Amino acid sequence: MDIKAEVKVEEEEETDLWGDQQDGLIEGNPPERCPRPLYSQDCPEEKPPENHQMTNQGEDVTDIKVEDEEERMMGDPPCKSEVEEDIPVHVTTGKKPYLCSVCGKCFISKSDLAKHEKSHTGEKPYSCSVCGKCFISNSDLVKHERSHTGEKPYSCSECGKCFTQKATLVKHTRIHTGEKPFSCSECEKCFTNQSGLARHKRSHTGEKPYSCSECGKYFTAKSDLIIHWRIHTGEKPYSCPECEKSFKRKSNLVTHERIHTGEKPYLCSECGKCFKIKSDLAKHERIHTGEKPYSCSVCGNCFRCRSLLVNHAKSHVGEKKYSCLECGKCFIKKSNLDQHKRVHSGEKPYSCTECGKCFTQKPSLNKHEKIHTGEKPYSCSECGKCFTTKPSLNQHQRIHKGKKLYSCSECGQCFTSKSDLDQHKRIHT
Repeated sequence: MDIKAEVKVEEEEETDLWGDQQDGLIEGNPPERCPRPLYSQDCPEEKPPENHQMTNQGEDVTDIKVEDEEERMMGDPPCKSEVEEDIPVHVTTGKKPYLCSVCGKCFISKSDLAKHEKSHTGEKPYSCSVCGKCFISNSDLVKHERSHTGEKPYSCSECGKCFTQKATLVKHTRIHTGEKPFSCSECEKCFTNQSGLARHKRSHTGEKPYSCSECGKYFTAKSDLIIHWRIHTGEKPYSCPECEKSFKRKSNLVTHERIHTGEKPYLCSECGKCFKIKSDLAKHERIHTGEKPYSCSVCGNCFRCRSLLVNHAKSHVGEKKYSCLECGKCFIKKSNLDQHKRVHSGEKPYSCTECGKCFTQKPSLNKHEKIHTGEKPYSCSECGKCFTTKPSLNQHQRIHKGKKLYSCSECGQCFTSKSDLDQHKRIHT
């Protein structure tokens, strides 16, 4: 059989093979190419160009010419059904098919599971070339290395603050948006991040999973344990660039730096006074509200802040462990002893910027400065008269209440203030 006859026989065999097909196929046409035809019946808007050529095998010549080029250019845009097939099942269904055999935790991807399993084995194959610290994954190492380089590639578009990690930036932006997507099922309190919620939940359960190996003290958060551990090690990793003073906590450094910058970001809405620390503002606001949440269990006396209660409690036990070497006078607090020593030394370290007058104590300077500013934040609820200090207001209010706490030992006459009593005593001398 010659070549032409052989070709003819093959063509007739193909005609017999495909010519009997139904379901809308034109007689003599070959089936669609798999897996991705250049012109598919699934996408009816695509039509083959006019005058395209066919091979003797029924294949499109254009198809053959572009096939290699298509593969290089990532192929034609896939149809919707093909896209869905390319998406892993667990992404579309929300399932986590990869299970940790040790703790039962599930993961979306196999790589996440592999990373997690290293937490059980203790394997940390990635080490920092600067400090030698080891990490479970390379991505964690890359984040850590930024602490050495100072690189902060993620910046807030609102305030310009920069961060080493994208996740930290996402949490930070919630400060501006006010978004708190994580809420407590017990008390409905909301938080900007998941870790904050997890830490809060322990206040309901009483769980303290982090313990100090040195003293056995327990903590609700790992960060609190790390800070506590520095008490034992003496480590103070946060140092001030101005005076080189070091701190255990970064928050303490931030507060300290305001001494150098003069920044007082916390403003009292009642009188306009500003403070470096938020807790100081909270204490100050109690002056206006009159709130005294700390009460003495011995005498019932109440105080605005805990530190005042602690100092007061020492007056009941008679503990005065700080004594003056000059005169032997004893004091409950070291700061009181330090102030007293200035009586002997004549030191007056606090000076007024307006008139230059000097004082042994900071409160005395603060009181004096109000003379220049005219500030009188303490007002009498009875008559509306205002005073520069709270003790002056208290003394004045005794006039309305008729209280005379100070009596003369010579004649028994009583007075509302100690200064009035002292002045009266001169009559007897």
